[in-house]
Amino acid sequence: MDAEIIAIGSELLTPYRQDTNSLYLTEQLNQLGVEVTFKDVVGDKLEHLKQVVQTALGRADIIMLMGGLGPTEDDLTREAVSAALEAPLVRDPQQVEALQKRFAQRGLPMSDNNLKQADVIAGATVLPNRNGSAPGQWIAGTYDGREKTLLLLPGPPHELQPLFEEQCLERLRMRLPPQFIATRQLKVAMMPESQCDARIAPIYAKYPLVQTTILAHGGEIQIHLRSRAASAQAAQQRVDQLAEEIEEELDDAIFSRQGESLEQIVGYYLQMRSATLAVAESCTGGLIGERLTSVSGSSRYFAGGALVYSNEMKTKLAEVPKKLIQEHGAVSAEVALAMAEGIRKRCGATWGLAVTGIAGPTGGTPEKPVGLVYHAVSNGEASDVVERRFPGDRERVRRWASQQALDLLRRKLM
Repeated sequence: MDAEIIAIGSELLTPYRQDTNSLYLTEQLNQLGVEVTFKDVVGDKLEHLKQVVQTALGRADIIMLMGGLGPTEDDLTREAVSAALEAPLVRDPQQVEALQKRFAQRGLPMSDNNLKQADVIAGATVLPNRNGSAPGQWIAGTYDGREKTLLLLPGPPHELQPLFEEQCLERLRMRLPPQFIATRQLKVAMMPESQCDARIAPIYAKYPLVQTTILAHGGEIQIHLRSRAASAQAAQQRVDQLAEEIEEELDDAIFSRQGESLEQIVGYYLQMRSATLAVAESCTGGLIGERLTSVSGSSRYFAGGALVYSNEMKTKLAEVPKKLIQEHGAVSAEVALAMAEGIRKRCGATWGLAVTGIAGPTGGTPEKPVGLVYHAVSNGEASDVVERRFPGDRERVRRWASQQALDLLRRKLM
């Protein structure tokens, strides 16, 4: 069974309000083995709402509508579903009484427009809402010869989530056939998305029952694998088999096999080697240190470091000889290597990692353009330096530079 989620509210079509309920509901449905195949956002217009519901009825087994159950004129979800199903709205005396009791308990007068919240679509089951005045509704029946389930849920997350868990989750579970979704996420560092896909497309094309999605994000490629089957074992076996073939093809370009971040993986390798790390950062301005220390327990392997933005600080804190900077410039392979070794010694660490470059948008020259970055590592016995030229704005250059630095260290630790 597949599902469609419809978020209702004109405010969701503006830059000022974001739909987060659909993320929660998607997670809950996936745990039941249900794929969400469509998500819609629609404003508070009756005809538009009706059209969206009719379209959803033609392509989804489970339809979840969120919002539009309040007392105001623009709350039209009940009316739209009633029109789409050609089922009348009936005012439920029990719900009228519940509304009156709710307002009386709070010592508030109840406006007549609140009574529309007691309107129930013929054949629907009322879903009590202990955190709000608008109850949900559950409708299960046949539409065009197929079994359909519609859920009308309140919009506020503090109402929707407990109502769904208390009133809908078990009902859905009872209606669903055995189905399970298995997922895997592989992460690849510093490889163009097109190159990654060219290498693995012939592999994942052989697995039509596994959905493969490739996403580029901040210097890494995320390969998402997803499969649904009648048993958890069968679904997991499919994604694991495909993941194994992709790993064989991409080899050490893959840094994560279970969704870990690059900074987590670097931390794992440092701990495995009983090694420590110090960093000297120029153009990244502390971003590498921030990423490393965002991992809990990083104090076991991260000694510290320095922001050596000026030439003076490169000499004073990372022990880079002034003559070296004068001869080669602050942005150079020679200075990057000296920074890595200097900060390693200064902090008494096993490894030193350094970055120096031109993040822009100013400061570039024809010989050393914006985006030029040098990354260096040293352990006192061996060292390495990588020159990269990153396109994009300042933040993109800084992010990619931090990613390249961590990946360089990862490969050395391997």
